[in-house]
Amino acid sequence: MLAAGPTLIVVSPVVGLIPGPGGLLVFLAGVALTLQASHVAKRLYVRAKRRWPSLGHWSDKGLRRPSHFRRLRRRRERAESGR
Repeated sequence: MLAAGPTLIVVSPVVGLIPGPGGLLVFLAGVALTLQASHVAKRLYVRAKRRWPSLGHWSDKGLRRPSHFRRLRRRRERAESGR
């Protein structure tokens, strides 16, 4: 699993030569696999998320992380309670 993520990241420019969004999808799949398998990548991800929260929102949404859904649920609850 750990080798599959970086391999997909390296292969993505080659796949990007094919018409369509294939290279981007392969790159994102590689990043997702790397984040799941590597503690170092997770630490870098958390650091980047703290520095750029808006990018963290989109990456959490794309990775379908539980924290993203928790934040959405809390936002809805606050909006319903009138806070």
